[in-house]
Amino acid sequence: MSESAEVRSVSSGGPAGPGEPVTLGIDLGTSGVKVVALDATRRTVVSVTREYPLLTPQPGWTEQRPEDWVAATLSALGEVAGQLSETGHTPLALGLSGQMHGAVFLDAHGEVLRPAPLWNDQRTARQVQDIEARVPLTDLIARTGNRAVTGFQLPKVLWLKSAEPEVFARLAHVLLPKDYLGYALTGVLASEPSDASGVGALNLARLEWDADILSALGLAATLFPEVRPSTARVGTLHSSLAAVTGLPAGLPVVAGGGDNAAAAVALGLGSAQPEIGSVSLGTSGVLFAPLSSPTPDPRGRVHLFAHADGGYHLLGVTLACAGALQWLRDRLCPEVSFETLLREAEKAVPSEENVLFLPFLAGERSPHMRSDLRAAWLNLSLAHSRGHLVRAVLEGTAFALAETHDVMRQHTQLQSLLATGGGARSDLWLGLMAQGLDLDIYRTASTAGAAEGAALLAMPEAGLYASLQEAMGTASLAGLPVPRVPSHAPRTAYSAAFQRLYG
Repeated sequence: MSESAEVRSVSSGGPAGPGEPVTLGIDLGTSGVKVVALDATRRTVVSVTREYPLLTPQPGWTEQRPEDWVAATLSALGEVAGQLSETGHTPLALGLSGQMHGAVFLDAHGEVLRPAPLWNDQRTARQVQDIEARVPLTDLIARTGNRAVTGFQLPKVLWLKSAEPEVFARLAHVLLPKDYLGYALTGVLASEPSDASGVGALNLARLEWDADILSALGLAATLFPEVRPSTARVGTLHSSLAAVTGLPAGLPVVAGGGDNAAAAVALGLGSAQPEIGSVSLGTSGVLFAPLSSPTPDPRGRVHLFAHADGGYHLLGVTLACAGALQWLRDRLCPEVSFETLLREAEKAVPSEENVLFLPFLAGERSPHMRSDLRAAWLNLSLAHSRGHLVRAVLEGTAFALAETHDVMRQHTQLQSLLATGGGARSDLWLGLMAQGLDLDIYRTASTAGAAEGAALLAMPEAGLYASLQEAMGTASLAGLPVPRVPSHAPRTAYSAAFQRLYG
């Protein structure tokens, strides 16, 4: 990749010297936890990951054991502390980030009551209907920025009440995944706006739990933790855990941000530059657009969340992006590399007779918000090769995000996007995205993500920067955007296919 096609959104800095202060960042992901240490130049000094299992006890259910999160995190923190000790670096604060929307159910003693349903868990369709039956949809969107979604935390609480009443009877607290980790590290129950706004019950104008909505659902606001600013200290590391990990006793732990907000912080994306957003081509595809004020889509077709910088952002999600390409490879040709498949897709001759792919392998979020949508291949013929199938998957995900952007463009000032995720390595895929979204897309030279963003969120508490805005810097575009490549089917063809399926 040429330097001219890259984006540098954080300072690379020079070599870090022994004794320099650092902040730690934790990203509690779905497949594992990542812990990093950043110095004051935003340079990564240490990075350690640990994995833990994903539980799927029933079709459509995804869960994890919070105790697995804690064990993996303490192991990673111990390794990070050991490496920092060898180089003489001093940790000054620790920031939190992680997967959003999950539900950790605790009793009055802070003990976990059952495994935690995750963001992609789909068991709550009936509870979503119940929420929108009890709370008028326009009111729900105006207050929380979102309609009810199966993956959100609030429907999970109602599911527990209905499906496991004996467990619900013991429920005293419900926490988001990263906030549970913060509780395990400090003993303090707390959250912050960027993650809390994905619960489904946070009043975005007031940044506090909406008592009217919770009352309509028969839930007490006391189930949910206090909401503090993303850069606020929630507590300090337990002395016993300091001894176990080798970290300093009394290390401040900062509230942090949900994974998308923290990753945006790492890229320098915030409300000060609403014209620059991001597109992530990971397992899911995500469009991130900063906002200075809470402006929801009236129909709730995209998510509106608080941002960790004190502003807000719109988030559009297609559930199967790079995950759709992996599905194709794993099911049809597991012995073939992704590089080979992408080369074949590049050679597929564009034509209006080519294959169309609807990427609803796991239902869909934006803009349809329907868990029952399913994927389809259209227009297949004997003339089509594997390369045509791969190209159709790439185009299908691009058009899915283009549909989302059609909604978002009514409320945002986006002109350019920074590309992240594994799919961003493909010129073809990024070019299709740029054409479909009608936006300039730039690669970023930085591999910084949510863990690095969490470390940046801890820097004001550590005294390394006076404010988060100074710590995160600004998103800067360098060189030329990724070239847009021709696509074989106009977007109207996809729209017609969508309409036929709906009918």
